[in-house]
Amino acid sequence: MKINVEVDCTPEEARRFMGLPDLAPVHEKYVAMLTDAMDGVVAPDLLDNMVRSWMPMSDAGMGMWRKMFESATK
Repeated sequence: MKINVEVDCTPEEARRFMGLPDLAPVHEKYVAMLTDAMDGVVAPDLLDNMVRSWMPMSDAGMGMWRKMFESATK
């Protein structure tokens, strides 16, 4: 037996229904910090530590992020 259920709702409604946290404020702050870093307001070391704590990855992955930010600020 196969049963298909189709739910018509917005992503926000689905998030609330499933009990997932609202990460919109965190996302906005993250984007604001990235934008400030691109404009030279935030120290690159602070951004490096933030990205390292949020997205653990190897040194090669961090090197990719560092190159991207350095090329964007030049």
